[in-house]
Amino acid sequence: MSEIKKVATRDSYGNALVELGKEHDDLIVLDADLAGATKTGVFKKAFPERHWDVGIAEANMAGIAAGVAASGKVPFMSSFAMFAAGRAYEQVRNAIGYPHLNVKIGATHAGISVGEDGATHQCLEDLALMREIPGMVVINPADDVEARAAVKAAYEYVGPVYLRFGRLAVPVFNDEETYQFEIGKGIVLKEGTDVTIFATGLCVNETIEAEKLLAADGINAEIINIHTIKPIDRELVVQSAAKTGKVVTVEEHSVIGGLGSAVCEVLCEEAPTKVLRIGVNDTFGESGPAVELIHKYGLDAEGIYKKVKAFVK
Repeated sequence: MSEIKKVATRDSYGNALVELGKEHDDLIVLDADLAGATKTGVFKKAFPERHWDVGIAEANMAGIAAGVAASGKVPFMSSFAMFAAGRAYEQVRNAIGYPHLNVKIGATHAGISVGEDGATHQCLEDLALMREIPGMVVINPADDVEARAAVKAAYEYVGPVYLRFGRLAVPVFNDEETYQFEIGKGIVLKEGTDVTIFATGLCVNETIEAEKLLAADGINAEIINIHTIKPIDRELVVQSAAKTGKVVTVEEHSVIGGLGSAVCEVLCEEAPTKVLRIGVNDTFGESGPAVELIHKYGLDAEGIYKKVKAFVK
Protein backbone atom coordinates (compact mmCIF):
# COMPACT_ATOMS: atom_id res chain seq x y z
CA MET A 1 0.00 0.00 0.00
CA SER A 2 1.42 3.38 -1.02
CA GLU A 3 2.07 5.94 1.68
CA ILE A 4 -0.58 8.63 2.04
CA LYS A 5 0.68 12.01 0.86
CA LYS A 6 0.29 14.76 3.44
CA VAL A 7 0.59 18.49 2.78
CA ALA A 8 -0.19 21.48 5.00
CA THR A 9 -2.61 23.81 3.22
CA ARG A 10 -0.37 26.76 4.13
CA ASP A 11 2.21 25.18 1.79
CA SER A 12 -0.49 24.86 -0.85
CA TYR A 13 -1.16 28.58 -0.44
CA GLY A 14 2.43 29.59 -1.05
CA ASN A 15 2.82 27.29 -4.05
CA ALA A 16 -0.44 28.48 -5.59
CA LEU A 17 0.64 32.11 -5.25
CA VAL A 18 3.83 31.35 -7.18
CA GLU A 19 1.87 29.72 -10.01
CA LEU A 20 -0.53 32.66 -10.16
CA GLY A 21 2.37 35.10 -10.05
CA LYS A 22 3.80 33.57 -13.21
CA GLU A 23 0.54 34.23 -15.04
CA HIS A 24 -0.57 37.56 -13.56
CA ASP A 25 1.59 40.66 -13.15
CA ASP A 26 -1.11 42.41 -11.11
CA LEU A 27 -0.78 39.99 -8.19
CA ILE A 28 0.75 41.57 -5.08
CA VAL A 29 1.43 39.59 -1.89
CA LEU A 30 1.60 41.30 1.50
CA ASP A 31 2.81 39.73 4.73
CA ALA A 32 3.36 40.87 8.31
CA ASP A 33 6.75 39.47 9.27
CA LEU A 34 5.56 35.85 8.97
CA ALA A 35 6.48 34.95 5.38
CA GLY A 36 8.38 31.86 6.50
CA ALA A 37 5.38 30.52 8.39
CA THR A 38 2.57 31.59 6.04
CA LYS A 39 4.69 30.27 3.14
CA THR A 40 4.42 33.49 1.15
CA GLY A 41 8.21 33.37 1.36
CA VAL A 42 8.24 31.10 -1.70
CA PHE A 43 6.47 33.86 -3.63
CA LYS A 44 8.99 36.38 -2.30
CA LYS A 45 11.82 34.24 -3.65
CA ALA A 46 10.22 34.09 -7.10
CA PHE A 47 8.91 37.66 -7.26
CA PRO A 48 10.71 39.80 -4.66
CA GLU A 49 9.44 43.08 -6.12
CA ARG A 50 5.82 41.96 -5.69
CA HIS A 51 6.13 40.70 -2.11
CA TRP A 52 5.70 43.49 0.43
CA ASP A 53 6.52 42.84 4.10
CA VAL A 54 4.83 45.49 6.23
CA GLY A 55 6.29 44.29 9.52
CA ILE A 56 4.28 43.35 12.60
CA ALA A 57 1.40 45.65 11.66
CA GLU A 58 -1.57 43.61 10.49
CA ALA A 59 -4.12 46.44 10.66
CA ASN A 60 -1.80 48.60 8.57
CA MET A 61 -1.42 45.71 6.11
CA ALA A 62 -5.21 45.59 5.63
CA GLY A 63 -5.23 49.30 4.85
CA ILE A 64 -2.36 48.96 2.40
CA ALA A 65 -4.09 45.99 0.74
CA ALA A 66 -7.23 48.10 0.35
CA GLY A 67 -5.21 50.82 -1.36
CA VAL A 68 -3.51 48.31 -3.64
CA ALA A 69 -6.90 46.92 -4.66
CA ALA A 70 -8.29 50.41 -5.23
CA SER A 71 -5.40 51.05 -7.64
CA GLY A 72 -6.41 48.06 -9.76
CA LYS A 73 -4.02 45.40 -8.47
CA VAL A 74 -5.03 42.10 -6.80
CA PRO A 75 -3.52 41.89 -3.30
CA PHE A 76 -3.31 38.77 -1.13
CA MET A 77 -2.69 39.86 2.47
CA SER A 78 -1.27 37.09 4.62
CA SER A 79 -0.90 36.35 8.31
CA PHE A 80 -2.03 33.90 10.98
CA ALA A 81 -5.83 33.67 11.24
CA MET A 82 -5.69 35.14 14.74
CA PHE A 83 -4.12 38.30 13.36
CA ALA A 84 -5.68 38.51 9.87
CA ALA A 85 -9.24 37.95 11.10
CA GLY A 86 -8.84 38.97 14.73
CA ARG A 87 -6.33 41.76 15.19
CA ALA A 88 -7.13 43.44 11.87
CA TYR A 89 -10.90 42.90 12.02
CA GLU A 90 -11.95 46.56 12.07
CA GLN A 91 -9.74 47.43 9.10
CA VAL A 92 -10.88 44.34 7.18
CA ARG A 93 -14.49 45.31 7.83
CA ASN A 94 -14.28 49.03 7.12
CA ALA A 95 -11.39 49.38 4.66
CA ILE A 96 -12.00 46.19 2.65
CA GLY A 97 -15.52 44.90 3.29
CA TYR A 98 -17.46 48.17 3.35
CA PRO A 99 -16.14 49.44 -0.03
CA HIS A 100 -16.21 45.82 -1.32
CA LEU A 101 -12.61 45.94 -2.50
CA ASN A 102 -10.89 43.13 -4.37
CA VAL A 103 -8.66 41.98 -1.49
CA LYS A 104 -7.87 38.34 -0.74
CA ILE A 105 -7.04 37.40 2.85
CA GLY A 106 -4.83 34.32 3.16
CA ALA A 107 -5.08 33.28 6.80
CA THR A 108 -2.85 30.41 7.92
CA HIS A 109 -2.43 28.66 11.28
CA ALA A 110 -6.18 28.46 11.95
CA GLY A 111 -7.81 26.18 14.52
CA ILE A 112 -6.44 24.00 17.29
CA SER A 113 -4.11 22.23 14.86
CA VAL A 114 -1.74 25.17 15.35
CA GLY A 115 -0.66 22.96 18.26
CA GLU A 116 2.04 24.09 20.64
CA ASP A 117 1.52 27.82 20.02
CA GLY A 118 -1.51 27.51 22.28
CA ALA A 119 -4.83 29.24 22.81
CA THR A 120 -3.70 32.77 21.97
CA HIS A 121 -2.78 31.69 18.44
CA GLN A 122 -5.45 29.01 17.88
CA CYS A 123 -8.14 31.10 16.21
CA LEU A 124 -11.47 29.30 16.56
CA GLU A 125 -13.63 32.29 15.72
CA ASP A 126 -12.36 33.45 12.31
CA LEU A 127 -15.06 31.85 10.16
CA ALA A 128 -17.71 33.54 12.31
CA LEU A 129 -15.97 36.93 12.18
CA MET A 130 -15.44 36.88 8.43
CA ARG A 131 -18.83 35.34 7.59
CA GLU A 132 -20.70 38.24 9.11
CA ILE A 133 -18.98 40.88 6.96
CA PRO A 134 -21.37 41.73 4.10
CA GLY A 135 -20.08 40.55 0.73
CA MET A 136 -17.16 38.54 2.13
CA VAL A 137 -16.64 35.10 0.57
CA VAL A 138 -15.33 32.58 3.14
CA ILE A 139 -13.45 29.46 2.00
CA ASN A 140 -11.98 26.65 4.12
CA PRO A 141 -10.24 24.07 1.88
CA ALA A 142 -9.73 20.48 2.98
CA ASP A 143 -6.49 19.40 1.29
CA ASP A 144 -3.65 20.47 -0.99
CA VAL A 145 -5.57 20.00 -4.25
CA GLU A 146 -8.58 21.93 -2.99
CA ALA A 147 -6.48 24.68 -1.41
CA ARG A 148 -4.55 25.43 -4.59
CA ALA A 149 -7.78 25.44 -6.59
CA ALA A 150 -9.35 27.78 -4.03
CA VAL A 151 -6.51 30.29 -4.30
CA LYS A 152 -6.91 30.36 -8.08
CA ALA A 153 -10.69 30.79 -7.75
CA ALA A 154 -10.20 33.58 -5.22
CA TYR A 155 -7.93 35.44 -7.64
CA GLU A 156 -10.51 35.13 -10.43
CA TYR A 157 -13.39 36.26 -8.20
CA VAL A 158 -13.85 40.03 -8.03
CA GLY A 159 -14.47 41.01 -4.42
CA PRO A 160 -13.15 40.27 -0.92
CA VAL A 161 -12.33 36.65 -0.08
CA TYR A 162 -11.18 35.04 3.17
CA LEU A 163 -9.14 31.85 2.74
CA ARG A 164 -8.46 29.63 5.77
CA PHE A 165 -5.34 27.45 5.80
CA GLY A 166 -3.72 25.14 8.34
CA ARG A 167 -0.29 24.52 9.82
CA LEU A 168 -0.65 20.74 10.13
CA ALA A 169 0.14 18.48 7.16
CA VAL A 170 -3.08 16.66 6.24
CA PRO A 171 -3.84 13.79 3.81
CA VAL A 172 -4.40 14.66 0.15
CA PHE A 173 -7.59 12.81 -0.84
CA ASN A 174 -8.77 14.78 -3.87
CA ASP A 175 -7.63 13.70 -7.35
CA GLU A 176 -5.98 16.62 -9.11
CA GLU A 177 -6.90 15.24 -12.51
CA THR A 178 -10.64 15.18 -11.83
CA TYR A 179 -11.17 17.73 -9.03
CA GLN A 180 -13.25 20.81 -9.83
CA PHE A 181 -13.63 23.76 -7.48
CA GLU A 182 -16.53 26.19 -7.64
CA ILE A 183 -17.14 28.91 -5.07
CA GLY A 184 -20.40 28.25 -3.21
CA LYS A 185 -20.82 24.64 -4.33
CA GLY A 186 -20.51 21.73 -1.90
CA ILE A 187 -19.18 18.35 -3.00
CA VAL A 188 -20.93 15.05 -2.28
CA LEU A 189 -18.12 12.62 -1.45
CA LYS A 190 -20.42 9.72 -0.63
CA GLU A 191 -24.18 9.31 -0.86
CA GLY A 192 -26.12 7.91 2.09
CA THR A 193 -29.59 7.59 3.59
CA ASP A 194 -29.31 7.57 7.40
CA VAL A 195 -27.53 10.84 8.21
CA THR A 196 -25.81 13.70 6.39
CA ILE A 197 -22.40 14.83 7.62
CA PHE A 198 -21.32 18.25 6.39
CA ALA A 199 -17.61 18.75 7.01
CA THR A 200 -15.09 21.47 6.23
CA GLY A 201 -11.31 21.93 6.30
CA LEU A 202 -9.12 19.24 7.83
CA CYS A 203 -12.22 17.62 9.32
CA VAL A 204 -13.29 16.42 5.86
CA ASN A 205 -10.69 13.66 5.69
CA GLU A 206 -11.38 12.69 9.30
CA THR A 207 -15.08 12.42 8.39
CA ILE A 208 -14.24 10.21 5.41
CA GLU A 209 -12.44 7.86 7.79
CA ALA A 210 -15.25 8.06 10.36
CA GLU A 211 -17.73 7.03 7.66
CA LYS A 212 -15.93 3.70 7.28
CA LEU A 213 -16.44 2.99 10.98
CA LEU A 214 -20.09 4.01 10.75
CA ALA A 215 -20.59 1.75 7.73
CA ALA A 216 -19.21 -1.19 9.69
CA ASP A 217 -22.00 -0.53 12.22
CA GLY A 218 -24.63 -0.45 9.50
CA ILE A 219 -25.00 3.35 9.40
CA ASN A 220 -25.21 4.69 5.84
CA ALA A 221 -23.87 8.25 6.06
CA GLU A 222 -23.87 10.86 3.33
CA ILE A 223 -20.60 12.82 3.35
CA ILE A 224 -20.50 16.35 1.95
CA ASN A 225 -17.49 18.65 1.76
CA ILE A 226 -18.51 22.27 2.35
CA HIS A 227 -15.40 24.20 1.33
CA THR A 228 -17.28 27.48 0.96
CA ILE A 229 -18.83 28.58 4.24
CA LYS A 230 -20.20 31.72 2.58
CA PRO A 231 -22.05 31.70 0.26
CA ILE A 232 -23.09 28.27 1.49
CA ASP A 233 -24.65 25.78 -0.93
CA ARG A 234 -28.22 26.21 0.33
CA GLU A 235 -29.73 23.93 -2.29
CA LEU A 236 -27.43 21.03 -1.46
CA VAL A 237 -27.89 21.49 2.30
CA VAL A 238 -31.69 21.40 2.02
CA GLN A 239 -31.71 18.56 -0.50
CA SER A 240 -29.49 16.29 1.59
CA ALA A 241 -31.21 17.09 4.89
CA ALA A 242 -34.60 16.26 3.37
CA LYS A 243 -33.17 12.98 2.10
CA THR A 244 -31.62 11.69 5.34
CA GLY A 245 -33.62 13.50 8.03
CA LYS A 246 -30.59 13.93 10.33
CA VAL A 247 -27.67 16.34 9.97
CA VAL A 248 -24.22 16.58 11.55
CA THR A 249 -21.70 19.38 10.97
CA VAL A 250 -17.97 18.96 11.65
CA GLU A 251 -15.44 21.80 11.84
CA GLU A 252 -12.14 22.74 13.47
CA HIS A 253 -13.76 25.93 14.74
CA SER A 254 -16.13 27.00 17.45
CA VAL A 255 -19.59 25.48 17.08
CA ILE A 256 -20.79 29.08 17.31
CA GLY A 257 -20.82 31.08 14.10
CA GLY A 258 -19.06 28.73 11.68
CA LEU A 259 -20.23 25.85 9.48
CA GLY A 260 -22.68 24.53 12.08
CA SER A 261 -24.38 27.88 12.41
CA ALA A 262 -24.44 28.43 8.65
CA VAL A 263 -26.11 25.04 8.06
CA CYS A 264 -28.60 25.58 10.89
CA GLU A 265 -29.57 28.99 9.53
CA VAL A 266 -30.45 27.42 6.19
CA LEU A 267 -32.34 24.49 7.67
CA CYS A 268 -34.39 26.46 10.20
CA GLU A 269 -35.63 28.64 7.34
CA GLU A 270 -36.17 26.01 4.67
CA ALA A 271 -36.18 22.47 6.07
CA PRO A 272 -36.26 22.12 9.88
CA THR A 273 -34.04 19.16 10.73
CA LYS A 274 -32.39 17.77 13.86
CA VAL A 275 -28.73 18.85 13.83
CA LEU A 276 -25.63 17.84 15.80
CA ARG A 277 -22.78 20.37 15.67
CA ILE A 278 -19.31 18.89 16.17
CA GLY A 279 -16.54 21.40 16.79
CA VAL A 280 -14.96 23.25 19.68
CA ASN A 281 -17.66 23.79 22.29
CA ASP A 282 -17.44 27.43 23.40
CA THR A 283 -13.97 27.12 24.87
CA PHE A 284 -10.44 28.23 24.09
CA GLY A 285 -7.80 25.82 22.84
CA GLU A 286 -4.60 24.85 24.62
CA SER A 287 -0.97 24.07 23.94
CA GLY A 288 -0.05 20.57 22.79
CA PRO A 289 0.82 18.43 19.78
CA ALA A 290 -1.71 19.09 17.00
CA VAL A 291 -2.78 15.48 16.45
CA GLU A 292 -3.28 14.94 20.19
CA LEU A 293 -5.38 18.09 20.45
CA ILE A 294 -7.57 17.05 17.52
CA HIS A 295 -8.16 13.75 19.31
CA LYS A 296 -8.83 15.38 22.68
CA TYR A 297 -11.42 17.72 21.19
CA GLY A 298 -13.13 14.85 19.38
CA LEU A 299 -12.38 16.07 15.87
CA ASP A 300 -10.55 12.99 14.62
CA ALA A 301 -12.21 10.01 12.92
CA GLU A 302 -12.75 8.20 16.23
CA GLY A 303 -14.37 11.19 17.91
CA ILE A 304 -16.60 11.95 14.94
CA TYR A 305 -17.65 8.30 14.67
CA LYS A 306 -18.63 8.06 18.34
CA LYS A 307 -20.66 11.28 18.30
CA VAL A 308 -22.46 10.51 15.04
CA LYS A 309 -23.25 6.96 16.13
CA ALA A 310 -24.79 8.17 19.39
CA PHE A 311 -26.73 10.85 17.53
CA VAL A 312 -28.16 8.49 14.91
CA LYS A 313 -29.04 5.68 17.34
